[in-house]
Amino acid sequence: MRDICGNLWDFLGRTPLGITTGGAVGPKGDCIMLRGCARQARDRFPSLPQKLGTLILTRGNHVFSLGDGIFSFPVENSPFEFPDLRLIERSCQELLALVAAQGWPEVVLPRPGCGTGGLEWPTVRPLLESCFDDRFLIISL
Repeated sequence: MRDICGNLWDFLGRTPLGITTGGAVGPKGDCIMLRGCARQARDRFPSLPQKLGTLILTRGNHVFSLGDGIFSFPVENSPFEFPDLRLIERSCQELLALVAAQGWPEVVLPRPGCGTGGLEWPTVRPLLESCFDDRFLIISL
């Protein structure tokens, strides 16, 4: 795992990007993407909430390749809850499998659950370090 500084969206089109997400789906079937990079992704890709909402309703709150070089990385079940370290750990394992299946040489992911999620990086970092190798770039501003 490598720590980098910068803007997540500067990597769009260069390497797959992770967006930290929750598992809540609204009445119209859209994933609720209220804050952080999930909101930024929603604003950039208007069809994304519906696509992710459908996947969550049919397959659960998991890591998914969403197209456009973006993958979901669940950190909470709802944007109204505190991020769940067990869910982040499971998402790490699922992302490892997705990277292997897709043959991606590198991916970029913001610090999961930190920022608007409220977790402290020193708490989350050991979870990621135990799973990720140098293919995983963890970005912060």
